[in-house]
Amino acid sequence: MRAEIIAVGTELLLGQIVNTNAQYLSRGLAELGIDVYYQTVVGDNEERLKQAIAIGRERADLLVFTGGLGPTMDDLTRDALAAYLGRGIVLHEPTMNKITEMFASRGGSFVESNRRQALLVEGATPLRNDTGLAVGNALSVDGTHYLLLPGPPREMKPMFQNDGSTWLKQIVGPAETLHSVMLKFAGIGESGLEDLLIDLIRAQADPTIAPYAQEGEVTIRVSTKASSEQEAASKLEGTLIEIRKRTEAHLYAEENIPIEVAIIRLLTAQRRTVTLAESCTGGMVSQLMTTVPGSADAFVGGVVSYSNQLKHLALNVPMSMLEGTDAPGAVSGETAIAMAEGMRATVDSDFAISITGVAGPASSEGKPVGLVYIGIAERNKVTRVEQLQLSGDREGIRIRAAKRALYTLWLALTGRG
Repeated sequence: MRAEIIAVGTELLLGQIVNTNAQYLSRGLAELGIDVYYQTVVGDNEERLKQAIAIGRERADLLVFTGGLGPTMDDLTRDALAAYLGRGIVLHEPTMNKITEMFASRGGSFVESNRRQALLVEGATPLRNDTGLAVGNALSVDGTHYLLLPGPPREMKPMFQNDGSTWLKQIVGPAETLHSVMLKFAGIGESGLEDLLIDLIRAQADPTIAPYAQEGEVTIRVSTKASSEQEAASKLEGTLIEIRKRTEAHLYAEENIPIEVAIIRLLTAQRRTVTLAESCTGGMVSQLMTTVPGSADAFVGGVVSYSNQLKHLALNVPMSMLEGTDAPGAVSGETAIAMAEGMRATVDSDFAISITGVAGPASSEGKPVGLVYIGIAERNKVTRVEQLQLSGDREGIRIRAAKRALYTLWLALTGRG
């Protein structure tokens, strides 16, 4: 079954609120085996709403509306659909009783416009609203199905989960549902990952492979439709095995988690600790790690050493390395090594990661924006350093440097580095 989501509200078109309902409904419909091919946003205008309905009917079997069921005159979804279908509007007495009882319990006077929230398109099945007042509508006419849900997410979500999903299951019948595995990668860009998997992507049919890029990380969703978890696992297995084989150096998780979560899990499982010495990232890596519950068992702490003086005093980096005509400077591989070794020695952690570089917007020490050095000191091993030349604005460079530092630690923890 093909579906189209029609979000109703001028406030959506003006950017005053974000359309989170469409994201939620797309996931929910996919779980029911219903494909969402289009999403439409239309303002509070009856004629334009009817146009959206006409267009939607041409390309979808199911139209799911959110918004426009409230008490005011610009809540027009129900009216527009009834007019388009040539149907009347009827009062749903149980909802009307609920509304009047609510006003009575609060000692307020009934406002006549609230009656609109108890109206149904003639012939529609009512959908209960456990967290609000407006009744939902579900009906099928001439082979097209219509589901009308309230706009506020706190009302829409439970209505869809309960009566809405029940009604949809009845009209869809037994169906294969979407099953997906999320693969998370670090240390490689979207284009580089695509190059490793290009033949699989070009030949995809079932399962499907869909990449998504974020700052410093890439996600691939591998999906199939199946009638059970066991059948889905069987259909996905061959593709997953091939992807794992090709991307071993970058695949850090088979669930939708950031790399810092994977690292805290590894450190905790191995009973090892890490410290950080950050310069250009300004504590960003520390912030990422401490957002993970349980990180206190693995992350000892760190130093944000922006100035040369603090690099010297807190991390024992020689001033002769930081300043002077022949000095490598604060942004150098030598300093990155010294920062990592100084940090690890201070608290005797198993690992210490250092980051020093030029985030911009201007060059520093005559070195270009985007030049970053990452050092990793590990107990009983030689300290290593990596030089990067990152692109982007200041914030982008800082995020990419932070994520690369975490990737460097992941490589060491998994024995790949």
